[in-house]
Amino acid sequence: MSKFVKYLLTGIVVLIAAAAVLYKYRDYVLNPWTRNGQVRARIIQITPRISGPIVQLPIRDNQFVKAGGLLFEIDPRTFQAAYDQVRAQLDQTGANVRALEKQVEAAAAVVDASRAAVQQVQSTIRQLDATIEKNKAEYERRKFLQPKRAASIRSVQSAKANYEVSVQQRAGAVAGLTEAKATLAQSQAVLEETKAQLGAIGDSNPQIRAALAAFKQAELNLEFTRVLAPVDGYVTNLNLRIGSQAVTNQPALALVDVASFWVNGFFKETAIARVRPGGRAVITLMTYPDTPLEGRVDSIGWGIAQEDGSTGFELLPKISATFEWIRLAQRVPVRIHLIDVPQEIKLRVGTTCSVLVMAGTEMGGHVPPVPKALQ
Repeated sequence: MSKFVKYLLTGIVVLIAAAAVLYKYRDYVLNPWTRNGQVRARIIQITPRISGPIVQLPIRDNQFVKAGGLLFEIDPRTFQAAYDQVRAQLDQTGANVRALEKQVEAAAAVVDASRAAVQQVQSTIRQLDATIEKNKAEYERRKFLQPKRAASIRSVQSAKANYEVSVQQRAGAVAGLTEAKATLAQSQAVLEETKAQLGAIGDSNPQIRAALAAFKQAELNLEFTRVLAPVDGYVTNLNLRIGSQAVTNQPALALVDVASFWVNGFFKETAIARVRPGGRAVITLMTYPDTPLEGRVDSIGWGIAQEDGSTGFELLPKISATFEWIRLAQRVPVRIHLIDVPQEIKLRVGTTCSVLVMAGTEMGGHVPPVPKALQ
């Protein structure tokens, strides 16, 4: 083969390679990318709801735990005793309320009996009124006939006696009515007092509600002695020991939610205009440089912290000195949702990565891996 042909073939190969490199260079220059990426996840601070010494600690640092798994247990004996006491108080309150209900029933029966007695006396008075009217008329009639010899003096006296007896009986009945009404008022007062002591009937009774609330709180405190994992995750930076004092509302350990990993890519503000939510992305972890991950742009940050203009010494604005011919582009966070992470990839919070967003792929498109030069 002549030298000319060799040179020609070599030139063609070099041109093809240069064209491919230029094409890929153009491709990745047009698409926003950054080497300033970071793996993130939700970190759940496990905080006990009660205080006490830890008596069980079945987990180890960096261990994977399933949701509902036991993380640690606080000494339950104090809370068990409080639970038993409150439960006994609930039973006693129930017995007291039932006794008050019986007292209300008895007082109501007394009121009914007193009301019936009043009605009976009132009926008797009405009957006596009729008898008095009848006896008075008879007495007046015989008294009128006696001068005419149509009625004897004895019959007049007898009619008068009957009239006076009926009047006396009515006076006694009126006195009995007053006494019956007083008894009714007293029994009604006793009934109202007993009802006030009882309160509402059934589960709405305030004593029952208060006892149930105390019982529920004691039950919850006993349940809170066992601290369970809320999600599947990894225990990290575990410093607890058996015998350590767990303190209410003080974080005891951290749990990394394995279902919440995402990537934050910090892009220059000059490239943000080409980034769109839904755009496809490729993430190359420094931990696994040969296994690119796919993702989607979830959202773009709307602000970053400002240094210039912040309050400085003596409440004066703090301004950093800059060179007028050099302006550094600010970095804007872009949240990337990961898609189908392989099982062999172990994501770790805080590790770094490169992120490339394919412009114009909001509705789909192929995502190639990031070249080595851009990782």
